[in-house]
Amino acid sequence: MKRYAFAGASGRARYMFATPLFTELKEYAELVGVYDVSSARARLISMECGNIPVYDSFERMLDETRPDVVIVTTVDRFHHEYIIKALEAGCDVITEKPMTIDAQKCKAILDAERRTGKRVTVTFNYRFIPYVTKIKELLKDGILGEILSVDFEWLLDTRHGADYFRRWHRYMENSGGLLVHKSTHHFDLVNWWLNEEPEEVYAFGTRRFYGPVREKRGERCLTCAYKKECDFYWDISKDEFASEMYLNAEADCGYIRDKCVFGEDIDIYDTMSVNVKYSRGALLNYSLIAHSPYEGWRAAINGTKGRIEAEEFHSGQRAEGKIQEIRFFDRRGDVVKYFIKKAEGGHGGGDERLRRMIFVGDIPDPLGHQATSWDGAMSILVGAAANISISEKRPVNVRELIK
Repeated sequence: MKRYAFAGASGRARYMFATPLFTELKEYAELVGVYDVSSARARLISMECGNIPVYDSFERMLDETRPDVVIVTTVDRFHHEYIIKALEAGCDVITEKPMTIDAQKCKAILDAERRTGKRVTVTFNYRFIPYVTKIKELLKDGILGEILSVDFEWLLDTRHGADYFRRWHRYMENSGGLLVHKSTHHFDLVNWWLNEEPEEVYAFGTRRFYGPVREKRGERCLTCAYKKECDFYWDISKDEFASEMYLNAEADCGYIRDKCVFGEDIDIYDTMSVNVKYSRGALLNYSLIAHSPYEGWRAAINGTKGRIEAEEFHSGQRAEGKIQEIRFFDRRGDVVKYFIKKAEGGHGGGDERLRRMIFVGDIPDPLGHQATSWDGAMSILVGAAANISISEKRPVNVRELIK
């Protein structure tokens, strides 16, 4: 049984890792400590997990608890600090995506991993969704021949998408923007599907839906004078989870969870388009929209033997179906359809499968579901390169970012 400690008492730490480890996976894991800048949030995890020790010093937690593994679920900008400190203390690391937010921090993590001989695992739960796994199986079996291009569109609705503009993610320095924080999932899927590494990136990004596009705005929803007329008003005091995790913890950390989505200080993009050239010549056309009427994604993968089309919807009428479909079009014009039952559980059934593989280790991995630090690097570096490309209006070579 391994000993696990937490850097960050976030919602993801609580429900993705701590609670499942303490309940359904307790025979495989001993939880030995939780650290967070907010003692109130850390105590919530502690109370749900057998009153494990709460720490206000990460270093002291490492010294006193001697964990085998540290689970990092802090604000993205600090991931590298805790990952590197944990590695240097002799711990393996499991980190929430993105592994970090820019090339410099990424290189520091890779260097520390090589130097210490310890291991970093990145929790790309989307790889584990049965529907997504079926696409990987088809591609590995060679159904498309040589893969030539991918068109990938991701849509966030104005519930989920807007929330990034309320939270700490709204600042580029915290999250790397959505092209790092959110798109790391999507770039990783394409990298994994293709079994290729990204080489060159060119991108565009704008912010025209959120940010200071309305004069009628306040600092936060809770105290806003326009709450009765704003479509984006959210009453944090009536959300049990958010009140417990954030509103009640404001006094000890100062974090405001319900900031105005039209704030002047927002500096991340809400509409993004990215082109990527891969190592064996495949091309990716990718877009991310954070203000769609419905949520989901569409992908088309083109190869020398035909085309695969797939889509998944997370909100709206098309999200209600229980059966998902993948279509393969061959060069004769025939269509083969593959039907996959929609899985239950978090992130399309991916969360439970990821936990089983990481913490139990009894699942064969012929498709390479479990992601390494290099996988984490190759996904975030596409987003980091895209941010540079948008800012400097030029193509960016991915490998040159971490030389």
